[in-house]
Amino acid sequence: MPEISRFYGIVITMYSAEHNPPHFHIRYNDYRATMDIRTGELNGNLPRRVVNLVYEWYDEHKEELIQNWLRMEKGEDIINIKPLD
Repeated sequence: MPEISRFYGIVITMYSAEHNPPHFHIRYNDYRATMDIRTGELNGNLPRRVVNLVYEWYDEHKEELIQNWLRMEKGEDIINIKPLD
């Protein structure tokens, strides 16, 4: 599962052959979640502070996430996305 970003111990990944809806995976220590790229709906269990950071990052990079999903659908390599500063 390619890592596309990492910040504050949060790892964001996307699978190359994934199912719809477009989404990405979030890991933080033993916590796991996914987020729908189109709606921002979060599924899983993350500490509140991590949820807030992930939403901040998502808001800044939604278009890049969509482009990565489209690349994956075409069998192209995905690109890294700048971490949250």
